[in-house]
Amino acid sequence: MELELVPHVLYEPEDNGILWIKLNRPERMNALLPDSATKLVEYMRAGDDDPNIRVIVVTGVGRGFCSGIDIGGGDRSERPKGPDVSRQAFLYHTQVPFYNISQIRKPTIAMINGVALGMGMDIALHCDLRVGCENTRFFTYQTVGQIIENGGSYWLPHIAGIGHALELMFTGGFLMAEQAYEWGVLNKLVSADKLEEETRALCDKIIKSPPLVQWLGKRIMRRALSSTLEATLELCAHSSGILTDSEDSVEAKKAMMEKRPPVFKGW
Repeated sequence: MELELVPHVLYEPEDNGILWIKLNRPERMNALLPDSATKLVEYMRAGDDDPNIRVIVVTGVGRGFCSGIDIGGGDRSERPKGPDVSRQAFLYHTQVPFYNISQIRKPTIAMINGVALGMGMDIALHCDLRVGCENTRFFTYQTVGQIIENGGSYWLPHIAGIGHALELMFTGGFLMAEQAYEWGVLNKLVSADKLEEETRALCDKIIKSPPLVQWLGKRIMRRALSSTLEATLELCAHSSGILTDSEDSVEAKKAMMEKRPPVFKGW
């Protein structure tokens, strides 16, 4: 099925295995239109299915990563009707694409070039890794009287720790770049002029690692967050057999013996 492209979310695959997905409304600090999150996931799934793509980078065009939902943008008429409208709207409409970001098989990186507000923060937290600069800052939903939504309330305490997550939730305000790095919300903190360069360097390291190991390892670690040691060990045992019989495993051993860089295919 051919991918339908839109101007407000850009799909930019490169021959080196990196897929750049860019929120493209710089005049609105990349505020989301009603279909933006859904389109973002559609692009990410396309990259997931493309054998030439190894890592997916989400970022924003201009000075901002994503300033959240555009309150005045687009038609929001396609919502459930009835007394349970708010819960249904969140559970079956709003939250779905954000959850789906975390289900992408391949490694995902949020390159946070500026402000990440509300849903922008949720997008970044659902990605596997986050790279930021001095312009990076996170903000929750306090200004509109809401809790951290769309999965952020799950990922923030897992990533930053419950104490830090509650501190941000209780006090509101911005989580600035230095503190975000100290809390572990940012994997890397670099200068703005080096942000893309350092993100590309991280992608290059990822691309040199066996993809099957990444895909299975990612799924196991994410499942382990809400599972037990016993269940995690069982998942590892099953995955070990898959990896042992893979062509990439044979190639990794052969390349090591021959003292050359391996060529992985993902099977």
